[in-house]
Parts: sequence; structure tokens; C-alpha cells
Amino acid sequence: MVSAMKEAVGRVAFDLKRQSVRDLNQFLHGDLSEVREVVVENPDGAHSLAVGVNAPVHVEICGHAGYYAAGMNKEATVQVRGNAGPGVAENMMSGHVEVGGFASGGAGASAHGGLLVIRGDAGLRCGISLKGADIVVGGDVGSFSAFMAQAGRMVVCGDAGDGLGDSLYEAVIYVRGKVRSLGADARLEPMKDEDHGAVRALLAAAGIAHSSAEFKRIASARALYHWNADANQTY
Repeated sequence: MVSAMKEAVGRVAFDLKRQSVRDLNQFLHGDLSEVREVVVENPDGAHSLAVGVNAPVHVEICGHAGYYAAGMNKEATVQVRGNAGPGVAENMMSGHVEVGGFASGGAGASAHGGLLVIRGDAGLRCGISLKGADIVVGGDVGSFSAFMAQAGRMVVCGDAGDGLGDSLYEAVIYVRGKVRSLGADARLEPMKDEDHGAVRALLAAAGIAHSSAEFKRIASARALYHWNADANQTY
């Protein structure tokens, strides 16, 4: 059935009105050595689209995606031509995931590597427990974004909600707009030359044009690195 869907050399199309998400993911988990591009038509908010892809293939989801789109991605480029539900690019290892619109809660959660680009706004806890990936958000991020982020970088071109960077470790956040409040142990720090270089490189990779001079650096004050019995839960 899949072979009948081939439209050109290296290009395969799936229509989720006629095929299942299982069909799609089983194909993506198979031998993709001769496949260059996979087009997913009529996704209609289906969950777990293009999960666990482990090949340098381009996957285009032509519409909105539900929960956990492109989760555990490795090497692939996955583009969602619409909005994405909770957990997009969750636990991503490498590759490039792009959401054309809004990304719901937990975008990029626990992502170890690669680049997640969100063209619109992101919901609550974007980049929660980030472990090394890069995230660029073209709009705003919701409250408690980068909560317990351990490594990696997040660039927010809009505003940030409450508790940004709560319990932050070695990850760094760059925000262009307003920050409603910082979380525990997060603090504003001066932008250095390497920060400007990092922001310019990430914006270029995302295809977004802003000056690095407009961004603020937020990093960990490192007061939470060691338990302090005298702190009385106040940091």
C-alpha cells in the first residue's frame, strides 16, 4: 500500500483519512534509506505523529498535530504546518522540529539535542527538564517554562509568564520581551559576547530576524546546588 503512495523518487505520502497513525509510524521506523521526504496529509490533530524517527528524513505534517508529535526524534526534520498539542518534540535527541503555529504545554520536554522552533506562542512549561537541546520561540512562553532545565538554550522572542527558569541548572534562557516573574534561583545576568553570538546563531537557524542586543540573559544563581538546612525553604 505504501509503495502505491509514492509520488516521486524518494517521496512518500500518507493520507490519514485512509491510513492509520500506526501505518505511518511503522513505515517511519522501517528502512528509509531510499526515502527523502514523507508527507502526512489530513492529520486532523492526531496524536503521536512521527514519533521515534531515527533517520535523516524530512517529514511534513500538513495541518495540526495532537499530543507528542515528533517525540524522541533523532536526525529527522519534522515540520508541523499548524499547531501542536502537548509534548511536541518531547525527549528529542537530535534533528530539527518546527511548529508553524502554537505549541501547547511541555514543548521540548526533556529534549537532549537538536533544535525545536515554534513560530507562534508556546504554552506552560516549555522546555521543562531541558537536557541539552535548543528551543527558539517566535512568540511568548507560558508560566514555568524551562522549569528544572538542566542544559541547553532557550530563546524567547516575545514575553515570558510567571516562574521562568524555576530551579534552573546549567541551561540559559534569552528573552526579548517582558518577564512576568523569575522562578526560584533564576536571575538576570549581563549579556556577554558569547551570548550575543549564541542568540544570533540560534535566530539564524530559526530564520528569525531580531537583534541580539534586544535580549536579556537568564541563568541560575546556583543557590540550589547544595541543600541548605537553614534556608527554611526560602531561596
